[in-house]
Amino acid sequence: MEFEAAYEKFLKEQREGAEGMRLQRLSGDLTGEKKLLQILWPIFRSFDGFRLEHEIITPSGYKIFIDVFYEPLGLAFECDGFVVHAELISRDRFDMERMRIRRIAACNYVYIPFSWDELDKKPDQCRASVYEILGRLGQTAPSGQLTIYERETLLSMRMIGRPFRMGDVGACLNRKVKTCQQVVRSLIEKKLVKPLYPDRKRNHYYVVDELAVKRLMR
Repeated sequence: MEFEAAYEKFLKEQREGAEGMRLQRLSGDLTGEKKLLQILWPIFRSFDGFRLEHEIITPSGYKIFIDVFYEPLGLAFECDGFVVHAELISRDRFDMERMRIRRIAACNYVYIPFSWDELDKKPDQCRASVYEILGRLGQTAPSGQLTIYERETLLSMRMIGRPFRMGDVGACLNRKVKTCQQVVRSLIEKKLVKPLYPDRKRNHYYVVDELAVKRLMR
């Protein structure tokens, strides 16, 4: 299922199970939430376990909402707009935002904020950040197609814009040579990476097969 169809189905399900203030938010402008999900879609390839406008109630009874929440790992994704004039933010609003972040931390959730400009102009970097967080949590993406290390390698090696060496993969994953070799070997077997000089017996440089990756990431 492609993103748009999956998103519409997911949003309908979220609205059907919501009430009160959460339903109001789900019926409003969800541009930021949709942008976040567009970033997350190539990583997870499913919205299973996700929840829009996840509600948290503070000890004082105040309700706060997380834009996109991934329940299996407690990941709180947020899209923050840019305020041109910081002085327009009241002290009370500033304090409330700090309280929101503390409350998210108190729930043992991992707070992962992105700005709109990052999501719009640097989607690959945003995905690389998510892969890094998942990798440090020791998790793999539930898509079943690629491991976290494989996906992080693909994204990072595409961003450097040149043939890459095993040392580049090591710097990306912060893992030993043996692990990096296994990742690259697996990507070659999946026809997502190929040696720069395939006729040579030993290869030290590799390139990402852009067409294959684009088909995978759709």
